[in-house]
Amino acid sequence: MVILTVKKLLGQSHIEEVKSLDRSLKITETVFRDAHQSLWATRMKTEDMMAVAEAIDEVGFHSLEAWGGATFDSCLRFLKEDPWVRLRKLKAVIRKTPLQMLLRGQNILGYRHYPDDVVREFCRRAVDNGIGIIRVFDALNDIRNMEVALKASKSAGAHVQGTVVYTISPVHNIDAYVKLAKELVQLGSDSICIKDMAGLLKPYLAAELITALKKAVPVPIQLHAHYTSGLASMTYLKAIEAGVDVVDTALSALAMGTSQPATESIIAALQDTQYDTGLDLEKLAPINQHFKEVKKNYQNVAGPMEVDTAVLSYQIPGGMISNLRNQLAGQNAAHRYNEVLLELPHVRAELGYPPLVTPTSQMLGTQAVLNVLTEKRYSVVPKEIRDYVKGLYGRPPASIDPEIKKLIIGDEEPVTHRPADDLEPMLDKARKEIIQYYQQEEDVLTYVLFPEVALEFFKTRAK
Repeated sequence: MVILTVKKLLGQSHIEEVKSLDRSLKITETVFRDAHQSLWATRMKTEDMMAVAEAIDEVGFHSLEAWGGATFDSCLRFLKEDPWVRLRKLKAVIRKTPLQMLLRGQNILGYRHYPDDVVREFCRRAVDNGIGIIRVFDALNDIRNMEVALKASKSAGAHVQGTVVYTISPVHNIDAYVKLAKELVQLGSDSICIKDMAGLLKPYLAAELITALKKAVPVPIQLHAHYTSGLASMTYLKAIEAGVDVVDTALSALAMGTSQPATESIIAALQDTQYDTGLDLEKLAPINQHFKEVKKNYQNVAGPMEVDTAVLSYQIPGGMISNLRNQLAGQNAAHRYNEVLLELPHVRAELGYPPLVTPTSQMLGTQAVLNVLTEKRYSVVPKEIRDYVKGLYGRPPASIDPEIKKLIIGDEEPVTHRPADDLEPMLDKARKEIIQYYQQEEDVLTYVLFPEVALEFFKTRAK
């Protein structure tokens, strides 16, 4: 490394001073979770992970994101695999690198709020089965929806990462993000993640944001960005120069497009600098080759690899783009896609500028499609949007347009307290309901999160 050379030139008396120049970057590899969620519709099979699990454990990554997000649902629904078994298999061979997961706060891994007893038990079971780092976020950045998950994960022994969901709007700014980060640290977060799910964070703004966060909170800062807009690698570089501690990348076979920047490219760019990751590209080559070879097995679900700068105007994450296209195609209205793109920013503004991330991205996208197809805005409103306007998903970042609110819920007043306060415990009741299929305590959680899908899976498993 260049730092070693500098040490020799300066002499031993300057060793401590030179050490302060060493700002080695750490990397979280996403190939087992977000990379294939973004590019292969979350369809990677456990066997394709296990084939390189031991090798990837030897690389020296800060962590390996391998669970959570949409992987739980997809395992059950499409792959007919038990996500808990996947986690245990991975942990059995990945012993050096912490396994990391993405948790949607009070939504856990589903698309609605669950009672506190379910959140606490899920966090405990996730850690017991092998998760070492839990990244907790809320689609609205409503800290009330993250508090129970943060505390439960901490109590279970995980490294807890509080998350700031990044988006652009008149009410989202650096001061607001710094305030949220401080609150997350006060709740026990061991680190803070900036989650840029749509690739909207620009390089120089990233430097400004990271600088502000490093001054404001005494914990490591991690940056997660998607390559959708083509900005992410440049954004990472400016964030690294500003002092970010960890970035999320994906092995090049599953990088770029709507995934993350390529791991190998980031490593190579930082070699022989004060940010050198110390990771060996030669160790990555055979692992990446494995994914190149199995890629052909996922061509039928593969997503777009090209950069889509339209995201800078419409702020639509990559996964949501394909979802919108599918919804329109199902209604023989694919030709109206551009109309939906124009409608979505209006819907978002009227509903208080929620970030477009699961589940709000799907909810607002569906509303935009309905507004276009019915040609009478908000004449048809899904239950999820009604619940959102009622406050059942949490506090919107800005006020909802009064006229739109009246159209959707009339004179009903939205709740202002934490939505989960109104939910009754579910675990005991659920345990009784699946008694004939029960094999492990984790089955109860699986059933609570995805009842119909879980029952179908349990029946297949029993055969």
